[in-house]
Amino acid sequence: MRFEKKDILDIDSLSREEITYILDTARGMKEISQRAVKKVPTLRGKTIVLFFQEPSTRTKISFELAGKRLSADTVSISKSSSSIVKGETLRDTVRTLESMKPDIIVMRHSSSGAASQVAKWVQCSVINAGDGTHAHPSQALLDMMTIQEEKGGFEGLKVSIVGDISHSRVARSNIVGLSRMGAHVTICAPGTMIPVGIEHMGCTVARDMDACVADADVVMMLRIQKERQGGSLLFPSEREYAALYGLNQTRLALAAKDALIMHPGPLNRGVEISTLVADGEQSVILDQVTNGVALRMALFYLVAGGSRNADSN
Repeated sequence: MRFEKKDILDIDSLSREEITYILDTARGMKEISQRAVKKVPTLRGKTIVLFFQEPSTRTKISFELAGKRLSADTVSISKSSSSIVKGETLRDTVRTLESMKPDIIVMRHSSSGAASQVAKWVQCSVINAGDGTHAHPSQALLDMMTIQEEKGGFEGLKVSIVGDISHSRVARSNIVGLSRMGAHVTICAPGTMIPVGIEHMGCTVARDMDACVADADVVMMLRIQKERQGGSLLFPSEREYAALYGLNQTRLALAAKDALIMHPGPLNRGVEISTLVADGEQSVILDQVTNGVALRMALFYLVAGGSRNADSN
């Protein structure tokens, strides 16, 4: 197939066939990172701007590495180093960036819908690296890539997502993507962390974590996002949260024997996940990070017209 999308803004806008094509492309990109010289000239002459207005380690570095391994020129800009701190609007900032003729803008923003709005203002491609509590498409895609590598596919898999669902753009993107690919998604969290109507996205809600994890093929743990909770006390204490919703070895024993343990990071060890589980044999947390580079290489290649160029050669 030909990949025709200019932007990657959320999982909702990707069909099952497009998700499959992205994952297939990412598998081919992964081989590049295993070479002695981790670089190909595929995007030589292309310019990528990383515009991150929220802190990031894994996502920002993997996007930057992805661009460099495809020989693109990458430039990073943060909120603190942009004129936004001087009162410039987001629209004026991105229009200024576009006037410098980048080919792709990778954007992280604290406001839900910001990436979609920016995509309407600029002619270059926009990749959403996380917007508020709305979407984080590249994280969901790399999660799916990791699951596919380990399980061979998605049809009929039982995936349990546990943690701060209300504030998690990762949860929302994975619920949509995994359900679209044929998996059965169950979520679990304190009632204060479950959005009203989340079932309409294609998941089942479980109030008891033991029931949620039982026989699961994949258990994805999420961090409590205190920075998004506005000082609200959504649970009595971290100790109680860990007892009721933390993944330890005893609770892991309820899942399938070959269950995968996932986490988008950063981890709060001893809260949502124990160290023994996070570093155990069933954990694919570091594989997620590795796959993040390959997946983001695939996104750069595809939105830059790689599939169309390949078809014409």
